[in-house]
Amino acid sequence: MQPFIPEKLPLDLSTINWQKVAVNISKASAALAYYNGILNSIPNPAIFLSPLETKEAVLSSRIEGTITTVDDILKYEVDLKPDSIHKEQDIIEVLNYRKATRAAKDWLRRDLPFNLTMISAIQSELINDTRGKDKQPGEIRKEQVWIGTKGCSMEEASYIPPEPSGLKEHLDDLINYMNRTDQEVLVQTAIMHAQFEIIHPFYDGNGRTGRILIPLFLWCKDLISAPMFYISEYFDENRDRYIVNLRRITSDYDWERWILFFLEAVSIQAKRNNEKASQVLNLYKEMRNTIAFLTKSPYAMRVLDLLFANPIIKTAEFIKDSGLDPKSVHRIISKCKSEKILVTIQKHAGRTSEILVFDQLYQIIR
Repeated sequence: MQPFIPEKLPLDLSTINWQKVAVNISKASAALAYYNGILNSIPNPAIFLSPLETKEAVLSSRIEGTITTVDDILKYEVDLKPDSIHKEQDIIEVLNYRKATRAAKDWLRRDLPFNLTMISAIQSELINDTRGKDKQPGEIRKEQVWIGTKGCSMEEASYIPPEPSGLKEHLDDLINYMNRTDQEVLVQTAIMHAQFEIIHPFYDGNGRTGRILIPLFLWCKDLISAPMFYISEYFDENRDRYIVNLRRITSDYDWERWILFFLEAVSIQAKRNNEKASQVLNLYKEMRNTIAFLTKSPYAMRVLDLLFANPIIKTAEFIKDSGLDPKSVHRIISKCKSEKILVTIQKHAGRTSEILVFDQLYQIIR
């Protein structure tokens, strides 16, 4: 098997069944538009969908073999540590995924270009202080790599990415394609993701980097109003199809099967995202009225917003983050505990702070 040579973009798609593809574009576009309507109705998506962003990081990382849960991540953030270094490394990788995503969002919010510098920064953040930290973070690979079972030789590989000498040309071609405005955006997104994975420009973190790019790209192309589209759940559930359909591009130049799979993923996951976002929004509306009535406090909404961003809280840090008078926050927390809105998962003891969970939100994201 020789290193693969990617096709130059834009592709010649004249041979694919556009009638079938068009039907699936229509379904995916409608589902995505409906989800975007919910996104627009959420007061601050960056806060209220933060737990779903964490779930996306968990699932995208799981595709690459990182095994942890949303539960593990949220508990780790309130200093409930796992029982092994290996589990902690998995958690750090997921937290890096979230950091990398947020840093890329900030990059684009500053009207900086969607370019290789941004993509390299994403990959660098992903492997910072993790098991891949020695694999030249943020640098385009300078050596040939191959993909296959652990420890396999190049001759036994299932896929050999392009040679290092051609990577800059392939990446420049990809960036130019991403900046085109004459393409059908969902098909363009499907091709962008697959071509990035085919090029495999880094020593590590290519899959996760490529999945982070999907919502950012949809946002830049104005298909969603915020860079929050969580597609990895579908990819994780259909991991074999995800990998096989990518491989069929490099083995048979079968782009049609991949594009149809990607459109299916967008369509189904948009509906799921819509359901989860709607549940979060409805819970917020319910809690806004409930907590305001319970506490009679002018600070109730600030506390509620913090709970939606962090459904597991350490009381002492929560008070600090709120910026409010400790007595006021304690009184609100006490009222919420009495109504089982907040449930204690670790009691206060000595220097150990009480840890509480906003159970209704927690059940939605789990």
